[in-house]
Amino acid sequence: MIPRKEHAPHPIDVYVGGRMRLRRIQLGLSQGALASKIGVSFQAVQKYESGDIRISASRLYDVAQVLEVSPAFFFEGYPDGLVAKNIASEVSPTNETFDRREVMSLIRGYYGIRDPQLQADILRLISKLGHRGDEDAPAH
Repeated sequence: MIPRKEHAPHPIDVYVGGRMRLRRIQLGLSQGALASKIGVSFQAVQKYESGDIRISASRLYDVAQVLEVSPAFFFEGYPDGLVAKNIASEVSPTNETFDRREVMSLIRGYYGIRDPQLQADILRLISKLGHRGDEDAPAH
């Protein structure tokens, strides 16, 4: 087991919280709306999403029901075998990616597309454009 800083959230709690936030945003739910549906304060949802407080198994089940996923969804893609500090940095709330309004808007818009082929085409376009800078970088 890799030692963590005292009082630092456990990487799996941060990961689960990040997945919770992702799904909540996909559905267009606010933290307050999710909180009222699972019977907690919106501050508790904030802390679950940041990994600052652990979510119990029964509460995770309730969240999964509201977010229309299986409880396993929250653990999908967890990078087992990576150093815990790398995991925490990838999903850390200090990573501003999911805090940026334009990204949230993009996620909502993407999941609002009803045509699966168009959705796939847009994903390919975004991926290609996102890696465009990688192609222009000089090889070492």
